[in-house]
Amino acid sequence: MTCNGCRLSVEKALNSIEGIEAVVSLDPPIATLLMKDHIPLAQLQETLSTAGKYSISMESSAHTILETPNVPPIKSCCSSNKLQDKPAVILHDNTPGKYYCPMHCEGEKVYDKPGDCPVCGMDLVKEAALTNTKTMYTCPMHPEVVQEGPGSCPICGMDLVAMEPSESEDQKTYKDLVNKMKIAVVFTFPIFIIAMSDMISNNPLMKIMDASKWNWVQLILSLPVVFYACWMFFIRAYKSIITGNLNMFTLIGIGTGVAFLFSLVGMFIPDIFPNEFKTHNGTVSLYFEATTVILTLVLLGQLLEARAHSQTSGAIKELLKLAPTEATLVIDGGDKVISIHDIKKGDLLRVKPGDKIPVDGKITDGESTIDESMISGEPIPVDKKIEDSVIAGTINGNKSFVMIAEKVGSETLLSQIVKMVNDASRSRAPIQKLADSIAKYFVPIVVIVSVVTFFVWAKFGPEPAMVYGFINAIAVLIIACPCALGLATPMSVMVGVGKGAQSGVLIKNAEALENMNKVNVLITDKTGTITEGKPSVEKVFSLNNDDDSLLQSIASLNQYSEHPLAQAVVNFAKAKKVSLIEVKDFEAISGKGVTGTVTNKKVALGNKKLMEQVSATVSAELENQIIAEQKLGKTVSYISVDRITVGFVSITDAIKATSVEAIKELIRQGVEVIMLTGDNENTAKAVAQELHLSSYKAGCLPEDKLKEIKRLQAEGKIVAMAGDGINDAPALAQADIGIAMGTGTDVAIESAKITLVKGDLLGIVKAKNLSHAVMRNIKQNLFFAFFYNVLGIPIAAGVLYPFFGVLLSPMIAALAMSFSSVSVIVNALRLRSLKL
Repeated sequence: MTCNGCRLSVEKALNSIEGIEAVVSLDPPIATLLMKDHIPLAQLQETLSTAGKYSISMESSAHTILETPNVPPIKSCCSSNKLQDKPAVILHDNTPGKYYCPMHCEGEKVYDKPGDCPVCGMDLVKEAALTNTKTMYTCPMHPEVVQEGPGSCPICGMDLVAMEPSESEDQKTYKDLVNKMKIAVVFTFPIFIIAMSDMISNNPLMKIMDASKWNWVQLILSLPVVFYACWMFFIRAYKSIITGNLNMFTLIGIGTGVAFLFSLVGMFIPDIFPNEFKTHNGTVSLYFEATTVILTLVLLGQLLEARAHSQTSGAIKELLKLAPTEATLVIDGGDKVISIHDIKKGDLLRVKPGDKIPVDGKITDGESTIDESMISGEPIPVDKKIEDSVIAGTINGNKSFVMIAEKVGSETLLSQIVKMVNDASRSRAPIQKLADSIAKYFVPIVVIVSVVTFFVWAKFGPEPAMVYGFINAIAVLIIACPCALGLATPMSVMVGVGKGAQSGVLIKNAEALENMNKVNVLITDKTGTITEGKPSVEKVFSLNNDDDSLLQSIASLNQYSEHPLAQAVVNFAKAKKVSLIEVKDFEAISGKGVTGTVTNKKVALGNKKLMEQVSATVSAELENQIIAEQKLGKTVSYISVDRITVGFVSITDAIKATSVEAIKELIRQGVEVIMLTGDNENTAKAVAQELHLSSYKAGCLPEDKLKEIKRLQAEGKIVAMAGDGINDAPALAQADIGIAMGTGTDVAIESAKITLVKGDLLGIVKAKNLSHAVMRNIKQNLFFAFFYNVLGIPIAAGVLYPFFGVLLSPMIAALAMSFSSVSVIVNALRLRSLKL
């Protein structure tokens, strides 16, 4: 492996093998593998070979097998492919050495050092750091004292003050270009004045000295422009030619290089040129002004691009600003200010009025109102009390509380959002293949057009024909801009993904962003998706009038399950001060319910399919009562003891206030909304009627949802699936677009391509609107890039001259070329003001 891009390729390839969790380091080049079962080295090598010329070997001294100790049963209603309880490995994404091409010429490849892309020649862009760097503190009296975190100076005792953050990479690049631009302008302007003085009657400059001496002045003034301020363009052009990766700088290098060399030869050995290239004075026309003005204008374009590029990644930078640098640790009965990087899981932290929440956790003491708009996109503050979760980066209201840290560093939701936005910004949308295909042949075609232009003008043009041919050939080379084509898609994707994150819509990759615009069917779960996902028990009914005893049995059984309905039963029991007892042989049956042995009796709690599975009989009297509850929209779970159904639990889960509005808007946009729920027919029908759904299916197991999605896809439908539970993960993975509720499980979020932070169906409307706006923006950029080149190249070649006498100066061509790329970026930046 030679770079971080190699490391990412190797890590991705190894993780594609089922049953493996791989973490790869570059220096030393080691892959640490965590696997359920032994996988032969030959299989690892075979997989790596598909990713590139990589080889993997295992030394006996490095071969370590860690035995997994016995662990209690996983509290889940179905198994997952993810390894449980794996050791956390935190990769520091803010380490230096991640530079990438803004046009993504080599996909996800990144470089260790700044420079230019070997394919397109553009300046590599530094990735935004995924975590804030530690704040360093120094003494105002003794600057040699520097430490992490606040404190007092060991020399004079003064309070240490935070040091200013170091200048970012993009700021350095921009400042470097500004300095070069100043030099280019200072030396180009007098050259331009000298060249244009011929247009002034009684040329005053000729009274000072003759033309040959002014030519020497132009040559001397052009040297700093060509060999310092803009020399990088010639280096990039040379690299592009020897590597065969022809690009924009190939055209600029050839065009200006030929003009400069022509001028040098014209000065020193003018006699080798035919008379067509000479003026009435017998001297050769020189093009120092064209060379320097063109290079200066191209440099101006690069300067404007650098400034615009820093704005396209603004969403990531704004997200990073949300994280505070310090926190207040509650320790030994007092408060201590510490760096956010020093927070550990389990620490108690005090959050004061107006403070930012430092990490993810739960409130242990106090209550407050918290502004979560920066994460969820919703402006209404949320009331929080003891046991409620709080999110890093959100802002506390006017009360103080104590919280316990549960997720720190890269585990926090904010860190995950930043990473997802960063990864998605660098992914490639399918529509980009069109631009890539054209760009591959673009430069060679332009060079051919330029050569043809010269010979056509030399043969058929007016005198001096060869001069006309030479100037127009250079104009063709200069005006063509493959950069505008290459930037059209990635710039829109980067800004769009950032805009989505600021509105609570997290998009995993550019493909998902593009396909969301095509979705015409939405499959949605009920609990936690359409409904609040906060079910509460209304009553426990027992045929034997032993409600408390039955409640104790089912609550004890449900203490091992993570399902929202199970948690509702446990909470109901705790509220009634019912103690929980030991359960044996616990089993969670996906899509049906749970079973186990309580006080030597086989207890089952779940839907009717579970009763059939355990062969439990249901009396007509009980069935009628259950149906009556279901028709009211309640979720009902049957209770059986030793294969006899003895009662039921009636649970209510309110429909989210926004679900009606969201579904109405999606149907208006032509999206068919179908609810697939594991709940019974009566409850499902009541919810479907209230929401005016397109259709619904009740009693669905996870495999039923999967089959329904496959059936719709076979009909040519583009299917999105919204869900929040572990049992939704297979369907989320199968759908064209999997949409996870941010309030749901980690497995569901991992399986999805879009995550809605707030867990609200209105987020799907936002995602669809965002996708539509981004695709429209991309098409505008592509149209502009195509139209610009289709129109500009023929005009530069001189097609208008026979009809209107119009020719395009190479200097005007350079100005147009520079602004073409900038205009694409500026158009993409309009997405930042989009209202979702």
